[in-house]
Amino acid sequence: MSQADLAEIIEVRDFHLYYGKFHALEGINMRIREKEVTAIIGPSGCGKSTLLRSINRMNDVNPEVRTEGQIFINRVPAYDKKTDLVNLRKKVGMVFQRPNPFPLSVFENVAFGLKLHMELSKSQIKAKVEESLEAVGLWQDLKDKLQLSALALSGEQQQRLCIARLIAISPDILLMDEPCSALDPAATERIEQLMRELKRNYTIVIVTHNMAQAARASDETAYFYLGKLIEMGPTEKIFTTPSCQETEDYITGRFG
Repeated sequence: MSQADLAEIIEVRDFHLYYGKFHALEGINMRIREKEVTAIIGPSGCGKSTLLRSINRMNDVNPEVRTEGQIFINRVPAYDKKTDLVNLRKKVGMVFQRPNPFPLSVFENVAFGLKLHMELSKSQIKAKVEESLEAVGLWQDLKDKLQLSALALSGEQQQRLCIARLIAISPDILLMDEPCSALDPAATERIEQLMRELKRNYTIVIVTHNMAQAARASDETAYFYLGKLIEMGPTEKIFTTPSCQETEDYITGRFG
């Protein structure tokens, strides 16, 4: 499937976000195609994670946050009084910097969302748990350890388990906020390979400070600076022939 055949799944339209009086995101306009990996890069404090958390409205928990503009998910406005936030976050899942498994068994971690969001029989839940663990490459290692505490797993296994927990409830979009920052290089490489496999079925948006990771793992890259989207385009172009001098300065290490 060519890029031209891919439909837009996220549209950010003239989006502003304020933390109190601080203007954290300024007039962001961007479109993200389905079943691609889109990387968001830029120096610390540039608004990368703020934008990511805006897509599924996780910033709403901060009473000082105020927004203007709109973010559309599958052409449906996310910032609307009628928006069902539980359903939005079911469709737009989040993977955090450090793995955050529940203090439950491996099985119950994956089954948790299934029991919360779906009416399934025990056999259906068991099948979905296996399917989700298989999708993230954990089934063979953990099929005889499903009652083991998730907290006993390695960091990489915990991160994979958190991804399995999300995909069990069939989201459309996976948001990943520095998902490899707590992992060693070998584990990072394996998580990047997992992302390449998962994009066959999911849209992935990743925030990363690791430009080499963005270059390896993403199809599109967006460069942010001081709350503004400076440039966005195919990853190869961004890293070889960026259109903006600011982007080139950051990519080549002259800045940031």
